[in-house]
Amino acid sequence: MLARHQDPIVAIATAPGRGAVGIVRVSGKGLTALVWALCGRALKPREATYLPFRDARGEAIDQGLALYFPGPHSYTGEDVLELQAHGGPVVLQLLLARCLEAAAAPDAATGQPCLAGLRVAQPGEFTERAFLNDKIDLAQAEAIADLIDASTAAAARSASRSLTGAFSAEIHGLRDALIHLRMLVEATLDFPEEEIDFLRKADARGQLSNLEHTLAKVMQRAQQGALLREGIKVVIAGQPNAGKSSLLNALAGAELAIVTPIAGTTRDKVQQTIQIEGVPLHVIDTAGLRDSVDEVERIGIARAWDEIAAADAVLFLHDLARWDCADYRAADAAIEGALADKLPTTVPVIDVWNKVDSVSAATVPGAPQRPSVALSARTGQGLEALRSVLLQVAGWQSAPEGVYIARARHVQALQAVQAHLAEAAAQLDARGPALDLLAEELRLAQNALNAITGEFSSDDLLGVIFSSFCIGK
Repeated sequence: MLARHQDPIVAIATAPGRGAVGIVRVSGKGLTALVWALCGRALKPREATYLPFRDARGEAIDQGLALYFPGPHSYTGEDVLELQAHGGPVVLQLLLARCLEAAAAPDAATGQPCLAGLRVAQPGEFTERAFLNDKIDLAQAEAIADLIDASTAAAARSASRSLTGAFSAEIHGLRDALIHLRMLVEATLDFPEEEIDFLRKADARGQLSNLEHTLAKVMQRAQQGALLREGIKVVIAGQPNAGKSSLLNALAGAELAIVTPIAGTTRDKVQQTIQIEGVPLHVIDTAGLRDSVDEVERIGIARAWDEIAAADAVLFLHDLARWDCADYRAADAAIEGALADKLPTTVPVIDVWNKVDSVSAATVPGAPQRPSVALSARTGQGLEALRSVLLQVAGWQSAPEGVYIARARHVQALQAVQAHLAEAAAQLDARGPALDLLAEELRLAQNALNAITGEFSSDDLLGVIFSSFCIGK
């Protein structure tokens, strides 16, 4: 544990701005003297007390509730004091300053500072201490931030499920089964070569197969959880006046982008996050793709290609009202070739045939090998079909009730576990298995699992994770 983790800390724990209630939180060891200095009395543990909060001259700053949680029965595992006052920013700053002032002042009984070394907390430091004091594991700590940042109701429910330990329980189950298998392999290493059938009698291969099967199910749920948290970036691309801005407006249900009959109206990207069945989709409208002599439009087109190159999925919009024009089809073919050059093969392209309301059904081209939707951005016809296709290409499979929130690093760690277990299976299936290599693969798999919940984590990783939290958390 770093030296700074021993310091007592204080911070405003509620969001910036005005509100009905604001909270100043203190965490550290031995807060009794500070409680007397701030409240003028002792506080019963875990019982709200209504009293005035006074400055050094004895004048009331505000009146509110004080709550004292002796460690280890607190959020951080240390002694915690919460002052709940009116939520004005000036009042809370005065309370924060008073906490720092009272901590440095000498205690009447001992002559020592009431709480030496009290400082303002860094982002996420209260939750970091909860993790370091074994109140929560790392996956639960991340779930707290994900619950605060949730952009959809489904994401919030999934983050709450992770916070209660659903994801961690899955990881611990995998780890315990892996430890048991490692124990068998390590024990076998101590036997002579003629006793190698010890692993077969213990059904080590069956245990490994069960591990791989369970891991596959956990990975599927984790990938769904990561999708709920991160969403996907969807870029609308196509020629000018194909209806890109109209499609963005239709998907968002609001007039976000300017729509006119003038080609080249959209000069820069317009972005909106929508949700479909709780999955956030970051939809970006871009400038129409064509050759242009207008310098501003050319910059917009270059930015459009940058967005397309970074997309998770591309909606290639075609104008059915102009599909009979050879020049229009040729320009679409040129865009098609550019997409093939600039996009990885793993990025799905969805053909969207717009303005279906203005043509006969026979005009809509037959479905190609990739996903295709015919719609009208003006009337809304076909939008539900497009939403379904977007969920499909995003990889959404599960109902939100069965998913816990997960992050990209969790998915990457599980993929590493999968690779190590596959290598372990190859070693175990070999005619003369190298048991030392088998044991090493299982050890690496366990390390990858431990990194998810924090049993094995570097200080650098902790710094990155908790720095993304708000200061009062």
